[in-house]
Amino acid sequence: MGLSYEESKKVVFKGLILLGVVTIVEVLIALVGNGHVIEGFTLPRIIMYPLMIGLSLYKAYFIVYEFMHMRYEVKGLAMSVLLPTLLLVWAIVAFFQEGSSWNQRREQIKEKDKIELEGQTGMLLPPATKDMQ
Repeated sequence: MGLSYEESKKVVFKGLILLGVVTIVEVLIALVGNGHVIEGFTLPRIIMYPLMIGLSLYKAYFIVYEFMHMRYEVKGLAMSVLLPTLLLVWAIVAFFQEGSSWNQRREQIKEKDKIELEGQTGMLLPPATKDMQ
């Protein structure tokens, strides 16, 4: 069921054109969304970011599916590649969430410590600087 050389070239060029068009759409979304094309017009980040992430994920899927030949592999092998990738994405999202939560709690603890020190000394302390962290 292999493709001839000419058929393979057509598939590759169609794939490259598709990836190029999707990339151009991403760039246009970024330029229009940030107000570089139409002065004074910007897209809300809640719309722009998911669109760009979705298009990037589509490109990644297409590259793996077509150029890395996952289309032609048995389901078990394809899942052995895709499942760890999904777990890695999940881990990255979880780490960012945990880091953000940890940072918020750290700021609360610093504020609490500052209030306790002010209560013990009876004087206002200057705001913390980067050097003191």
